[in-house]
Amino acid sequence: MQTVSQLDPLRDVVAVLKKDGPLALVPTMGALHEGHLTLVREAKKRAAHVAVSIFVNPRQFGANEDLDKYPRQMAADSALLQAEGVSLLWAPTVEAMYPQGYATNISVSGVSDGLCGAARPGHFDGVATVVCKLFNQVRPDLAFFGEKDWQQLAVIRRMARDLDLLEPKVDAIIGVATVREADGLAMSSRNAYLSAEDRARAVALPDGMRRAIAEVRAGAAIGGALAALQSALLANGFSQVDYAQFCDASSLAPLTALTDAPARLLVAARIGGTRLIDNMAA
Repeated sequence: MQTVSQLDPLRDVVAVLKKDGPLALVPTMGALHEGHLTLVREAKKRAAHVAVSIFVNPRQFGANEDLDKYPRQMAADSALLQAEGVSLLWAPTVEAMYPQGYATNISVSGVSDGLCGAARPGHFDGVATVVCKLFNQVRPDLAFFGEKDWQQLAVIRRMARDLDLLEPKVDAIIGVATVREADGLAMSSRNAYLSAEDRARAVALPDGMRRAIAEVRAGAAIGGALAALQSALLANGFSQVDYAQFCDASSLAPLTALTDAPARLLVAARIGGTRLIDNMAA
């Protein structure tokens, strides 16, 4: 595995790798867990080489969010990727990604407006900007993202379509199903912030979501099921529910009833100072 942190050598390495066939990219912010490694394994099935980026992107963190304490463990992450047979680790510095005088921002309207977009103003501008740069830097044929960040995946797909990125393959951005712990909690780098007590209580999130989906599918009103979900989370140690919504799976428009069209239940809630997000097919 080659590790590169500056743009000029990156382009040289990428040019050599792409001679062997398709190159897949797995963008991450590091602190890798089984969810990330699952993306790598899926990418290896579809491409001759896999590149993984590790970059803790300051532009997607708000003023009072966890940029400074976000886990950074480059040596451990590098060893994991080496063991998985990754060909390239792209680990740019902040200065390489955003050189002095940087002044460009990408905003994707519509799919980024509600949910985490409303709770974290500017977050998806930062996501869209850095992912667009990663696509232009690595020039992958395919890119893999976890479905746990469903809204992020929707934003990236919309941006790629609108800006003709990873063309002409309309299915070049591949979502991979959320990887969960044995008790159902979605894997996340932020789970490391949870105390033992809060970690045990956090399972109320996926449990409550499955219950809400079952209730609505059995005929319950969406409003009542969501109110019960929020009450259950607060009763089980969550301090705040940022949102809990049934949405159209593609447009993320809020739903007042389920139909045969694909839908998702998306939730963000806080426990012990940690913000957890999750989504499930409804």
